[in-house]
Amino acid sequence: MNSLLNVLIGLAIGLNLVALGTGRLQALIRIVALQGVILGCVPLLIKPDFNIIIWVFTLITVLMKGFVIPSLLRWASRAANVDRDVAPMIGFVPSLLLGSAGMIAALMLSFQLPLLPEHHGSLLVGGSMATIIAGFLLLVGRSKAIAQICGYLVLENGIYLFGLLLVHSIPLLVEAGILLDLIVGIFVAGIVLDRIQRTFDSLDTRKLNILKE
Repeated sequence: MNSLLNVLIGLAIGLNLVALGTGRLQALIRIVALQGVILGCVPLLIKPDFNIIIWVFTLITVLMKGFVIPSLLRWASRAANVDRDVAPMIGFVPSLLLGSAGMIAALMLSFQLPLLPEHHGSLLVGGSMATIIAGFLLLVGRSKAIAQICGYLVLENGIYLFGLLLVHSIPLLVEAGILLDLIVGIFVAGIVLDRIQRTFDSLDTRKLNILKE
């Protein structure tokens, strides 16, 4: 079971690098959606015995991360007529290099941590830290608000993955808490998107500097 779990987490880590290297917003949204679906299925491998709470929240998580939120982001992208992040604050190549270095450092650090026996040989910790780093790079390195929201989603995926270390003890709290944070965060981000678009007729967050006194 650990091998299949590591394959899924490895795919999610690979998608981090793909996300860091693309400037097309539609492609970035699809990558984040695919990563959400992959990581949404991870609890079923960590806790394979049938648990209705795990199955229900896994289904909700997959639907929200893989379909509902990406659909809203695609709609916002089309409504704002924005297709590319052509001038990111951190270039695509530096982002890839930083993301790769962060991934290697995260995996090396995770192998040194004193984990529980069931987590030995698992990429849960290393994958979560690598995903958090990738999400942070997207969040601070992109100039378009939609790309930054995708960075927030990747960052949240990393936190979600780390929280699954506790899924054996408190599955309902872990799943519900993360899902609630995600919904609230996207709700706030949607309001910010709308205000930026109405004020500047653009989703470039660098235009917010105009508001400084």
